[in-house]
Amino acid sequence: MKFIVFILFFVISYLTFVIPALAQSPQAWTGRCVGTGTNTDIPTIQGIECLFYNILQFVVFFAGLIFLFMFISGGFKYLTSGGDEKAVAAAGSTLTSAIIGLIGIIASWLILSFIQKFTGINVTKLIIPG
Repeated sequence: MKFIVFILFFVISYLTFVIPALAQSPQAWTGRCVGTGTNTDIPTIQGIECLFYNILQFVVFFAGLIFLFMFISGGFKYLTSGGDEKAVAAAGSTLTSAIIGLIGIIASWLILSFIQKFTGINVTKLIIPG
């Protein structure tokens, strides 16, 4: 039952937050990901930067959705536990896992920011020379 609810939630959120593909848009591609001048339809090696950025955006968004779903699920389990010790422990475990995951995501960003400040190298942005 939980799996079905999760799949329905994922499908509904995907259909709600879908952004139209750039290839279907009448707007021309610009930036480092495509060629310049008359070769604007030719992708360049810097397209990997754009691909990495898009994948990272999806991963962060999906991690946020998982946190939200786990937090709501744990809270609902806690509210409906009815004083049963095993149910309260399971709800607490779900809430703890959700919070640890969120702290892990925030800590990884803080570590990268610290490395960037300490070394002066921008490690949070992938740049392919060219």
